[in-house]
Amino acid sequence: MPRYLVIVESPAKAKTIKKFLGTNYEVLASNGHVRDLPKSQLGIDVKNGFEPKYITIRGKGDLLAKLRKEAKRSDKIYLATDPDREGEAISWHLSQALKLDDKEFSRITFNEITKNAVKSSIKQARSIDLDLVNAQQARRMLDRMVGYLISPLLWAKVKRGLSAGRVQSVALRIICDREDEINAFVPEEYWNLEAEFEIKGKKKPLIAKLSNAKKVIRNEAEMNEVLKQLENAAFVVQEIKKSERIRKSPLPFTTSTLQQEAAKNLNFSTQKTMQLAQQLYEGIDIKGHGTVGLITYLRTDSIRISDEADAAARQFIKTKYGEEYVATEQNQGRSGKKIQDAHEAIRPTYIEYIPDEIKESLSRDQYRLYQLIWRRFVASRMQSAKYETTTMKINANEYRFTASTSKLVFEGFMSVYTPDEEEENDSGVAFDTLQEGDKLKLLKLKESQHFTQPPAHYTEASLVKTLEELGIGRPSTYAPTITTIISRRYVAKENKNLYVTELGEAVNNIMKCGFSSIVDVNFTANLESLLDCVEDGTVSWKTVISNFYPDLEEAVQSAHSKLDKIQIEDEVTDEICDLCGRNMVIKYGPHGKFLACPGFPDCKNTKPYLEKIGVSCPQCDGELVVRKTKKGRKYYGCVNNPECEFMSWQKPSSIRCQKCNSVMLEKGNKLVCMNEKCGNVVNNS
Repeated sequence: MPRYLVIVESPAKAKTIKKFLGTNYEVLASNGHVRDLPKSQLGIDVKNGFEPKYITIRGKGDLLAKLRKEAKRSDKIYLATDPDREGEAISWHLSQALKLDDKEFSRITFNEITKNAVKSSIKQARSIDLDLVNAQQARRMLDRMVGYLISPLLWAKVKRGLSAGRVQSVALRIICDREDEINAFVPEEYWNLEAEFEIKGKKKPLIAKLSNAKKVIRNEAEMNEVLKQLENAAFVVQEIKKSERIRKSPLPFTTSTLQQEAAKNLNFSTQKTMQLAQQLYEGIDIKGHGTVGLITYLRTDSIRISDEADAAARQFIKTKYGEEYVATEQNQGRSGKKIQDAHEAIRPTYIEYIPDEIKESLSRDQYRLYQLIWRRFVASRMQSAKYETTTMKINANEYRFTASTSKLVFEGFMSVYTPDEEEENDSGVAFDTLQEGDKLKLLKLKESQHFTQPPAHYTEASLVKTLEELGIGRPSTYAPTITTIISRRYVAKENKNLYVTELGEAVNNIMKCGFSSIVDVNFTANLESLLDCVEDGTVSWKTVISNFYPDLEEAVQSAHSKLDKIQIEDEVTDEICDLCGRNMVIKYGPHGKFLACPGFPDCKNTKPYLEKIGVSCPQCDGELVVRKTKKGRKYYGCVNNPECEFMSWQKPSSIRCQKCNSVMLEKGNKLVCMNEKCGNVVNNS
């Protein structure tokens, strides 16, 4: 009987696949990559055709010896790593490390770990796709060049232990740019007006909103003018219009949309989402069924679904909900950038594994993520939800008020999955008893003051969405990119929001000054397109590398000389060391600035550094200083904290508001009163 060897990445995956194959198949795991560029050097021969220098990863020697031994005993070898660029590269590295040139070996891929998919992949075995391998090699080498050439510059200019990355530096800049927008944002005052009417037979009043003011009502004086013109006005129903509104069923999950929804609905980080999805993909021991791969491959930007899975879902929906719930037209989504369509969207492998029925076999978080994926997929095969909406226009002199109400008449996919969406505006009461021409009895006019809000801070979900829209990175890079900038303390995560730390600002400023193209969004997106061309076989990977390296090397050399002047020296302060009497100096640590004695190592005294901003606290006699949250986000507080609780995210100015004497905050080139009810804004000259 012939003997076959199947090599996958993880032991969990090996265990799941083993049960699908006969006794003459041996399934072993490589535990991820077996070869990589050396950590101690660049590992790329830039003088001789940019050839990479691969070495065996430390600790993988015994594993490779075991794989070589099993390979010699086998008649044929199947390399069954993941169905993407990185998986293709791992298979190629295995073929090189195991010296399979003289052995019969093939590459097999499957989008889901099911018996049919695995057996079908063996029948469709192929050779390694070198274009995919080269695309991954190019990405790895580009990342290595950026990291190994720029990181030492950051060590020299800021402190050791920092890093630069081709994608992470762009992500950091995107967050910094949003922070700058928020800090420079000047709120503008505006007013809204609502009218409440009595409706016969209804306990609640009808609420309508002013919708056709000639211009935005900017202040109380303008609102009083509108109210004056509405005095004694007759409120008459001008038009009542009924219509149907369709809420389309959602698309099945891609890597990006799964990360976004898991963050919003389950409060999962991108890293946690990918870890849990990997577990669901590789296989879970389901009571009574053994080890089962519950979802399809988790790294994808395709929304395609196989015909078999589509048919199974439609049959399930027909049986459980009725034929009227089965979608007749499919939501195709938006077409834009190139889609990596080698595999499907993320979906359950078996529709019959209903989340609640296998809940006891899953951890709490595995269950919650699987339920989200299962419901989203089922919903994507269902009919759209339908609403009956009624809109009413009410005239009062030259002003118009509008009211609307909606009623769900067919829930469609919403019987399974309700997406997170903003609440619809509703009048508060149905107005089915009213007709056009009816005069309404006004109960009261309710004016309200508002201020425009700055752009929202990025969350992990919104950052992933932005990276995808801009074409930065690929599905496999989102989670490690965000994890890196948080772990390096460039960015702090508080209540889901991402905030730039002082360290992140310093690194971003150096990258913008010395390496503007590296952190340029369009340049990075174009590089991703070039990697796609390498995958298609239309561009040589060495062409991409050879065009990239010289410009990078020149920029690094220039930055070393140009940025010398910003090198941080120890700044002497007026603070006296309690132990030896020296003037203490400012040092930089992992969490930012601190005071240290210059007599180190003889004197090891340190103190927290409180940077005074030259502004008195408005609540006590203390001085305002720069402080940081535990996660590194900068704010301004009183030196007498915790006795005094004053704090502000924006920098307070020494200038007081001329209208109310409150603290003025610096926002770009403006000073804005901290008292929102005041709303005073002046130029910061």
